[in-house]
Amino acid sequence: MTTRPDPTYAPGVRIRDMCLDDCAAVADIRVRGWRWAYTGLIPQGYLDAMDAGEDAERRHARLIAQGGPVNLVAGAPGAAVTGWACYGPCRDASARPGSAELYALYVHPDRVGTGTGRALLTEAVARARADGFDAMSLWVLEENRRARRFYERAGFRPDGAAEAFEAGGALVPEVRYVRTLTPSAAA
Repeated sequence: MTTRPDPTYAPGVRIRDMCLDDCAAVADIRVRGWRWAYTGLIPQGYLDAMDAGEDAERRHARLIAQGGPVNLVAGAPGAAVTGWACYGPCRDASARPGSAELYALYVHPDRVGTGTGRALLTEAVARARADGFDAMSLWVLEENRRARRFYERAGFRPDGAAEAFEAGGALVPEVRYVRTLTPSAAA
């Protein structure tokens, strides 16, 4: 799919497919995003130990493998990458057939509130629908109220599923959000 602007949500922001040259920027955004959004929600030692270089190598290997998730990046023309989203088939055994999952959506902390995240989510939803998925789910930290409000404004709702993952010796609870992807549904 071609790069296109989304003036409704973020004037000047362009969403495009991620390329190998974006791996370092995406890793930096992911690590900064975790440290900014999850301070106080995930043990600080875990956040401090995150390494953007190692993350970039993982992103690079996954992107080379192809056939995997769809990776999108946001940025203004001629500007650095300012956000990243990734989706693919839902990994939950309990998900209904034909469901996609938003695996990740991160925006550089300096760009939070600019519409960049909304533009990325809008594009991910549109592409998942075009790929034939009829629903999308995502997992969000239970205590991450900012992210939960963001997804709720985009039509996602908690479905009652919850789980925890281990980070730095602590269990961190997450809740699952879902939404249908009907042709008329907008992000």
